[in-house]
Amino acid sequence: MLISEIFYSVQGEGTLVGVPSVFVRTSGCNLRCRWCDTPYASWKPEGTEMSVEELLQAVNAHPTRFVVVTGGEPMVAKEMPRLLQTLREAGKHITIETAGTIAPEGVACDLASISPKLAHSTPDEAVAGKAWVEKHERLRLQPEVLRAWCSKYDFQLKFVIASEADVLEVKAVIESIGIEIAPEKVLLMPEGITQEALKARQMLLVEICKREGWRYSPRLHIDLFGNKRGT
Repeated sequence: MLISEIFYSVQGEGTLVGVPSVFVRTSGCNLRCRWCDTPYASWKPEGTEMSVEELLQAVNAHPTRFVVVTGGEPMVAKEMPRLLQTLREAGKHITIETAGTIAPEGVACDLASISPKLAHSTPDEAVAGKAWVEKHERLRLQPEVLRAWCSKYDFQLKFVIASEADVLEVKAVIESIGIEIAPEKVLLMPEGITQEALKARQMLLVEICKREGWRYSPRLHIDLFGNKRGT
């Protein structure tokens, strides 16, 4: 399995924000988001081949039961089901960070952290090329796959928000899933990779959450460390 990085930090996003966790970041992605903050695991995948046994050893080197499997898109890795089962057998709490474009097929997971991609994620054709733009648009939203994740696991739906205009799209995505979604399961995060950019959108998202009953999610790792690897 191609691994971009493994590191020990605190969870920066979502309902487990602040919890010390081991992050296993796979390399490779089936999307090309315009604002991707981990291009080394998606746009230009890089990393080291590691076996499931090596990964478990690396995870066990840290004093926490919480593991976050992320990417890129971790579900594209062929050995991912075996890694997740191995982590489950080792007594780990598993969060999978996924765009929700690949069905779970019964993998071991305690929290599905699903980030459906809105229209503003589509890359610039001049940068990504026409083929990637078309693939991204075809794959980025698949209601039946989102429904499978939300039906089978504890979950959170995390949306990256750039402006008030994104709210109608968020509502449309939630409706398309076709099952009841509790408002507090819907998390809004400001788009941006700097503290300044996040702060500029912070109060907008707070007001939207107050109005809709959704949950505001900080991006704690950027506040603490900035946008850099291993955090």
